[in-house]
Amino acid sequence: MIKIEFMKMNGAGNDFVMIDGRSLPDTGLSKDIIHRICDRRRGAGADGLIIIKPSDRADFEMEYYNADGGPGSLCGNGARAAIKFAKMKNYFEGKSTRFVVNGVYYKGEYIDENLMQFFAGNPGKTKLDFRIKAAAQLINSHFADTGSPHAVIEIKDILQNPKDPRSGFTDISEIPVYELGKEIRFSKDFAPGGLNVNFIQIKDEGIFVRTYERGVEDETLACGTGSIASAIVANLKYKLPSPVTIFTRGGDTLKVEFEKKDGIPADIRLSGPAEINYTGTFEINNNLKSEKE
Repeated sequence: MIKIEFMKMNGAGNDFVMIDGRSLPDTGLSKDIIHRICDRRRGAGADGLIIIKPSDRADFEMEYYNADGGPGSLCGNGARAAIKFAKMKNYFEGKSTRFVVNGVYYKGEYIDENLMQFFAGNPGKTKLDFRIKAAAQLINSHFADTGSPHAVIEIKDILQNPKDPRSGFTDISEIPVYELGKEIRFSKDFAPGGLNVNFIQIKDEGIFVRTYERGVEDETLACGTGSIASAIVANLKYKLPSPVTIFTRGGDTLKVEFEKKDGIPADIRLSGPAEINYTGTFEINNNLKSEKE
């Protein structure tokens, strides 16, 4: 039997099991074990699992796994949680840090106890105004690769009645995020990897965002890379200036800042809360058990 200490954290409601890789056996954790840890009924319950471990060329390396146990792409809120966790585990001194995710180097800033900033760099491919077939209609959509692939859809472009062109949604709380997000995420047009799906409503005070996340296969309370993608689309399509305030499903706010280079948002920074939920210990054998503290 192996005992592993963990910390449960959340970034704007996006929750993670955090593990210091120095405490893990050489074999690491299997996909099945990670899935069981993230199970909300049989484990600690989380949107994902993050392992931080020493790096020869940076302060630390961050490994992110989706709730289904498979390796994930970049996670913005997870990166902010990792910055706080790494600071607590003495992986770096001072306020600034440099770390590796999937072979890419990023920077972070420990602003204060509950506010972390993640320097996400520059976006990959972006595309505005293309159609996705879903919900018995063609929905105007946008795409941004922010380390993870994201579709961004304005709620007014989704018809409640496909036969009535005036029936676009006006309240983001009424969007069927799970049903519609799942249909788009698994659309053959985005096979085999799929993508995350963000539904947005732009108001004077900022952007309200709800996200269906692949790997979790459900709506999450916040999505960091989805927030960045939403801010990029709003800037490119409507010239929404930096900084952009993002209002999440969980009730927290995130801030996306950027510069403009060749007309595209660049040097992107994501700031927001990173909180500790609790600490505990896993016992790993044939049956996974966990104890909270």
